[in-house]
Amino acid sequence: MIFIGIGSNLSSSYGNRIKNINLAISFIQNNGIKLVKKSSFYETFSQPNKNDPKFINVVISVESNLSPLDLLKIFISIEKKLGRERDKRNSPRTCDIDIIDYKKKVQYFKNEELELILPHKRMHDRNFVLFPLKEIASNWTHPETKKNIDFLINKVKFQNNQITKLSDNDINEYVK
Repeated sequence: MIFIGIGSNLSSSYGNRIKNINLAISFIQNNGIKLVKKSSFYETFSQPNKNDPKFINVVISVESNLSPLDLLKIFISIEKKLGRERDKRNSPRTCDIDIIDYKKKVQYFKNEELELILPHKRMHDRNFVLFPLKEIASNWTHPETKKNIDFLINKVKFQNNQITKLSDNDINEYVK
């Protein structure tokens, strides 16, 4: 299984943060990638600058025969299509798509244009990845550390990073 994290903390020309995420998922599916499951929407403060707009995040599981690098290229093109500008690290963005786990592979690749670390190098420290991941893969285990999702969540709970699972009513308010 392949797990993908998608987040947004800025509106785009297409709409708000939720619209950006839903469009990203549609664009992913339009590239022959099969959506298997989608988590709820979760809202968190931006990291490291809590004064930046809040993020909304989801994790999806997908099936694809594409290589991790081919997926990454597609995801970068989708981010660009949704108006993402790669200014400085951790700056607000309309869309961020990350490969969290690619079929349990542990892999590193870097060239002049791309860097890919599998599993995602900071996923185990991010509540906005772990909580939605647990929702769709409750028995998931980190491919490198072999720590299960519950262990990782208990570790990040103490980092005081507030996370809110959005209800359908919350989502309807955002979509208006």
